[in-house]
Amino acid sequence: MPRLPVWLIYLTIVVAMLVVALGRREHANAPRPPPPVPGADQTPIAPTSPFANAPLVRLPDAAKAARGTAFSMNDRGVWLTAKTVVKRCARPAMVVADGWAAPAKIRAVQGDIAVLTTDAGAPALPLAIAARPRSGDNGFLAGFSGGGPGEVAALYLGLDAGRERLAWAEIGRTDGLRDPLPGLTGGPLLNAAGEVAGMALGDAPRRGRLDATTREALTEALAAAKLLRSTAEPGQPITLDNYGMAADSLRRDLSVVELVCLPR
Repeated sequence: MPRLPVWLIYLTIVVAMLVVALGRREHANAPRPPPPVPGADQTPIAPTSPFANAPLVRLPDAAKAARGTAFSMNDRGVWLTAKTVVKRCARPAMVVADGWAAPAKIRAVQGDIAVLTTDAGAPALPLAIAARPRSGDNGFLAGFSGGGPGEVAALYLGLDAGRERLAWAEIGRTDGLRDPLPGLTGGPLLNAAGEVAGMALGDAPRRGRLDATTREALTEALAAAKLLRSTAEPGQPITLDNYGMAADSLRRDLSVVELVCLPR
């Protein structure tokens, strides 16, 4: 039996990998989030919300455009977001109900990360046990983009050692979510176990690439602020089939919130 040329074997492998990657991208999109409940905006905040008794401010129109996303690291009101999200923002606030926000204070800025506090808090997200993802692992960005909820599925490429950032390739997103995705900046990068493996820092739509911090950078930022993360419930498994629903659940619990800048 004649042996196949080496170049033909390699070509067959490359074509097969390309077909698999394209197939994953085609089927990895998440459905749109459910529409808001009619009349929900008539009540400032639900009595069961962790912010029911916290001081809130009504969002003026000038502040309704989201600057980014933040996520809870302590149920007593400790949050992480990206430094760029709060840059030149004197009055950051977390959106905790339709048209209402909880004022926040910037406690520290460490590298790419800003640590903020509020008078009340939401369930904390668990940090990943493994320090770094492995090549080929899936990751999921949950947050807000374009003034509404959105999420992205990604494939881990490796560490950008020069900047100590994790590089990811997008393989799926919320249906209808368009480029660019600035609102996702500052949101959690979750692994398949539902744990925080990093923080979203930005995207390069033309290259299909997403940048994120390392998990170690998050713990270093909390230490710089002299704040501790609270013990969190174990994360729920996330897959390419359910990452949209998982992100909706985190937003509903206010563990992942929209961050805005209030006018002076």
